[in-house]
Amino acid sequence: MDNLTIRRFDPESDSIEELTLLLNRAYKILADMGLRYWATWQGPDVTADRIKDKHCFVAFQDGKLVGTITYAPPDKKKGGSPWYDRAEVAGIGQFGVEPGLQGKGIGLEIMQFIEDHAKADGAGELALDTAESAKHLTQWYERLGYRFIEHVQWDQVNYRSVVMSKKLSE
Repeated sequence: MDNLTIRRFDPESDSIEELTLLLNRAYKILADMGLRYWATWQGPDVTADRIKDKHCFVAFQDGKLVGTITYAPPDKKKGGSPWYDRAEVAGIGQFGVEPGLQGKGIGLEIMQFIEDHAKADGAGELALDTAESAKHLTQWYERLGYRFIEHVQWDQVNYRSVVMSKKLSE
């Protein structure tokens, strides 16, 4: 991808408001499906809280924020899912790409970046969760090598989630 730069979010120079608005836009299609993902409604304070103690990465193309992903190392436990609590499992969330740029390879670049980051961090698996009814997302993750692990019902959302994971050591 030409002119795409992925780097760690810097609270001193990056805008939490801009990051939040990107997430809100990226998740709007899911809100329109009736799914209440955090990123469909969260404000800057929630975004800041959700990236605290994790690694938030941002993607820029020609100087414009176009994507993001949040990474939880294996030693940061999410809770609520036995799979996420395994010692070798890292997790990702708040993954989004500017809607007008979706389907152009930015998401693939971000996923490759985060998988490489997780491998370098010593993770044996990289896990994520998404709405069971968001078939377009579960199918996309399956094409990237992620497999179904378990169902989870998070308190904060109105859907049943599927936890998916990919072995990184192969």
